Amino acid sequence: MAKRVAVIGGGTSGLACIKCCLDEGLEPVCFETSDDIGGLWSFKENPDPDRASIYHSLIINTSKEMMCFSDFPIPAHFPNYMHNSLIMDYFHMYADHFQLKRHICFQTKVLHVTPRPDFPHSGQWDVETESKDGRREKQVFDAVMVCTGHHCHPNLPLQDFPGIDSFKGKFFHSRDYKNPEEWRGKRVVVIGIGNSGGDIAVELSRMAKQVYLSTRRGSWILNRVGDKGVPIDMLFNNRMNVCLSQLLPVGFINHFGEKQLNKRFNHKLYGLQPAHRVFSQHPTINDDLPNRILSGPVSVKPNVKEFRGSSVVFEDGTVEDDIDLVVCATGYTFSFPFLPSHVIPVSKNKVSLYKYVYPTGLEHTTLAVIGLIQPLGAIMPISEMQARWATRVFKGLCKLPPMSAMMKDINAKEEAMAKRYVAAQRHTIQVDYIPYMDELAKQVGVCPPILKLLLTDPRLALNIIFGPCTPYQFRLHGPGQWDGARQAILTQWDRVTEPLKTRCTPEPQSQRSSHSLMFSVSAIKLWCKSNLKIIFLKTYLQIV
Repeated sequence: MAKRVAVIGGGTSGLACIKCCLDEGLEPVCFETSDDIGGLWSFKENPDPDRASIYHSLIINTSKEMMCFSDFPIPAHFPNYMHNSLIMDYFHMYADHFQLKRHICFQTKVLHVTPRPDFPHSGQWDVETESKDGRREKQVFDAVMVCTGHHCHPNLPLQDFPGIDSFKGKFFHSRDYKNPEEWRGKRVVVIGIGNSGGDIAVELSRMAKQVYLSTRRGSWILNRVGDKGVPIDMLFNNRMNVCLSQLLPVGFINHFGEKQLNKRFNHKLYGLQPAHRVFSQHPTINDDLPNRILSGPVSVKPNVKEFRGSSVVFEDGTVEDDIDLVVCATGYTFSFPFLPSHVIPVSKNKVSLYKYVYPTGLEHTTLAVIGLIQPLGAIMPISEMQARWATRVFKGLCKLPPMSAMMKDINAKEEAMAKRYVAAQRHTIQVDYIPYMDELAKQVGVCPPILKLLLTDPRLALNIIFGPCTPYQFRLHGPGQWDGARQAILTQWDRVTEPLKTRCTPEPQSQRSSHSLMFSVSAIKLWCKSNLKIIFLKTYLQIV
C-alpha cells in the first residue's frame, strides 16, 4: 500500500490531491515551482517561462456553487462569478482550513520522475527536485500525482501566418497580455475566439481605436447570466437535462441550443456563426462581445492569411492597415518533461489515460494524472473527484480493470469525442461535467443515492434531480461523507442570492391589486375568445 505521495503542482488540482491524501491517511509532499498556491489563478505580472498566466481583469466562467470543493462552500457574500483575486482568497481559505500549506515545498522544481529499478516489484518512484538556491535532492515516493494541468506551453503557430516575422507592429501570445492601458488609441488584431480571445478583444476595445477579432471557424457565444439573472451553469448542469439529452435526438438538442443562443443575438448576422453545430465545440463564454460588435469597437474578421509590413490580410481578401498589435489567443499545449517519454506519450495534445487519470503501460497503478481535462463545467470539483479516486487506488481500496478493459474505455472515449467535436487541440480531453463526475463517483462509491432519498428524504432528492448538480451531492454518503452536504444542497440558492442583496427594493403592489389585475386580464382574454368565436361562427353561417 502506498504511503508517501509526491504531488507535482500546487494549483487547484494539487490542493485537492494534498487534501485527499490526508483524508486517506497518506503522506503528501507537494512541489510547487512558484512562491504561492493557486497555479494558473495566481496573477503574475511577469510569469515564469512555460507557465500559463492570466490577465489582471480575468473573471472565472463558472459560478461559485458549481466550482467549489465539495466539502468547503465558498462564502455566501462572495459574488457568483469571481475575480481571480477572490478565487485566490478562496484557495487560501481552503488551504488554511485543512492545513495544506505545511505539505508544500514552494519554489521547488521537479526535474525528473523515474520508476525505481525495482519498480516491477515495489511500484515506487525516484523524484529529483531543484530548490530556488540550486540545491538538488532525490527522494523515493510510493506514488506520484501529476497536477501540472493542460495550460503548459503557449501555442504560437507562427508558421500559419506568413510574413509575421517582418510585421512592423508588436505580437505576442495571450499569456503575455495583462491590461489594456498600453494600447490606448491603437489598432489591434486578436487571433482566436476562445474565452481568452473574447475577453481580451472586449477589454482592449474600451481603450484601442479599433479591435479586429479574427476567427477561423467562428463560435457560439454563451452568456454567464441565464434566465431571470441566474448563473447559466446552475441552469443547464442538472440531472434532468442530462436525462433528456440522452433521450432526445442529437439534431433536436442542437437545434434547441442554437435557437436559445440566437434569441440573444443572431450569430450569423454578427459574423460569428460557425459551420458546425452548437454542441460540436467548446462554447465561448462572454457577456459583452455582442454589445461591442453592435456598437462598433470590435469587428469580426475571418482567419488571417498573411502579414505585409504593418498590414494584416484576411482570407476573404480584406486588408487592415496600420495595425499596432496582434494578440495570439491560440491556446496551449501540454507535456510532461520530467517523465520518461514512454510513460505518458503526448501527441498533439492527445494522451491515452484510463478515465483521463491513469496511464495503462505500467506494472503498478502508482502514477495518476489529475486535472488534465477540459470540462463543460468547473474543473475544481472534477480534479477533487479524480484525487479521491486515485488515493483510494493507491491504498488498494479501489481496483483498476485489466489492460484490455482500460484500452476499450479509452478507445470508446476517443471515438465519441471525434464523432461529436470538430477536430482541434482543445477537444482532445473534453468531458461532460455530470456524466464524468458520476463515472468517477461510481469508482469511489459516492454517487448520490437518489432512489433511496426519494423514499427517505424527497425534498433532498428533488433538489438533486431538478436542481444544479453542485459538488456537495458527492459528499452525501460513502467514503469521505460530509455531514454538511445535505444542508449545503438545500441552501445553495441562498448563497446565490446573498451577494445580490445590496439594495432594499420597493414592495410590490398589494396582493389585492395583483389579484384584481390578474382577474381583469383573465376576463378580457375570456371575452375576446368568446366574441371571436361568435364572430367566426356568424361569418361561417353567412358564407354557408
